[in-house]
Amino acid sequence: MPTNQGIPKEKGIDHTVDLIREGYPFIQNRIKKYQSPIVISRVLGKKVIFLSGVEAAKVFYNDKYFKRHGVAPMRVQKTLFGKHAIQGLDGKEHLKRKNLFMSLLTPEYEKQLIELCVKNLDRQANEWEKKKSIKLFDESKKVLFLSVCEWTAVPYPKEKEKEFLEDFGYMIYSFGRIGSFYRKGKRSRKCVEHWVEQLIEDVRLGMFEVDKKTPLYQMSMCKDINGELVDIKIAARELINLLRPIIAIATYITFVAVALYENPECKEKLKKKDPIYLEMFCQEVRRYYPFSPFIGAKVIKSFRWNHCVFKKNTLVMLDLYGMMHDEKLWKQPYTFNPERFKKREKCLYDLMPQGGGNIHTGHRCAGDIITLKVMMAFTDYLVNNIEYTVPNQDLSIPLNQIPTLPRSGFIMKNVKMKKVKKKNIIKKNAKKKNVEKKNIRTKI
Repeated sequence: MPTNQGIPKEKGIDHTVDLIREGYPFIQNRIKKYQSPIVISRVLGKKVIFLSGVEAAKVFYNDKYFKRHGVAPMRVQKTLFGKHAIQGLDGKEHLKRKNLFMSLLTPEYEKQLIELCVKNLDRQANEWEKKKSIKLFDESKKVLFLSVCEWTAVPYPKEKEKEFLEDFGYMIYSFGRIGSFYRKGKRSRKCVEHWVEQLIEDVRLGMFEVDKKTPLYQMSMCKDINGELVDIKIAARELINLLRPIIAIATYITFVAVALYENPECKEKLKKKDPIYLEMFCQEVRRYYPFSPFIGAKVIKSFRWNHCVFKKNTLVMLDLYGMMHDEKLWKQPYTFNPERFKKREKCLYDLMPQGGGNIHTGHRCAGDIITLKVMMAFTDYLVNNIEYTVPNQDLSIPLNQIPTLPRSGFIMKNVKMKKVKKKNIIKKNAKKKNVEKKNIRTKI
């Protein structure tokens, strides 16, 4: 194959320091600088090809060209994902594992989790009323931890609640850090894995009764493509891959609160309890605010696309954050506007806060839909179930910190519960929603 003449190549020996300094816009900055959807550079001492755009995403998510095995840096595996988990699988093994995850994320399971979230929100809101102020990020993590443990049927000692909450927090937010914070992330991963491994061993030995329909049982009995039970360590990591992402939705909930505060007109519209607008609002939060910066894969076998040669085993990174702020894909991308989803065509390769492609057969995050549903429940609760004031605080979001949050974690004061009639806004006007939904770019 010919060389990549004409494809922009970034000068310099290595740009890892630039990645750390720039954060989320790192790839986007190069795509803009060279005015090309393909840029060749070097990161972590290796050649890397940066991609951006819908057509590039379609190629990136074609399993004929790319694999995930051996892609995630070890620092990510030791904190966020766990070693040899679903994020690093390909082919039949990946599909087998993905089917298990999807079987636990059906509408029936979604409904159970949402009901638990609302129940625990009610309980915690009663406690919030007794406090002068709360930090929404921390409180959301607690609500989600309580809900997901009950949802999965994962038992834990009450006295360990605070410790486990801290462990999950470090696992989620340490992979992009250095020093003591990262070391705490590694220790937290080991502690949580040890706890969950013991649970799974007890389930397999029949040490306590557990409903066979629960995620705890299903993950404990996870099998490989040969029909054999996977190693207990692998089963534990996959169960954690159900628990951890749900707890991580606290990031989005914090962004929801910021969006409500900075866009009061949206809050007024949400008071009408229109499920269509609620979904559009939450999708815009996922598009507008930073969550996943980019995603990587390696070339399976050499091929040529768009005048660029992709050699075997080359690392390729798709720009997620940049694509969701691309003027070619989104009108006024730096303006928060839920209405943009009203007539937007459905696409698997533009709104990709947690990855793109087919959710059932590809590498799109299995929790993509349930994340949206949980966000909708929390958004409705913040708008219609409680009142609060927002004191002066630092709501800036550092883009050079991966993952990131509003610096203050969103402080709320004078929280009071409203006297409201319980309604399930997600199901309200379901018939109307089914008719209108085909015109909205929403869940896949």
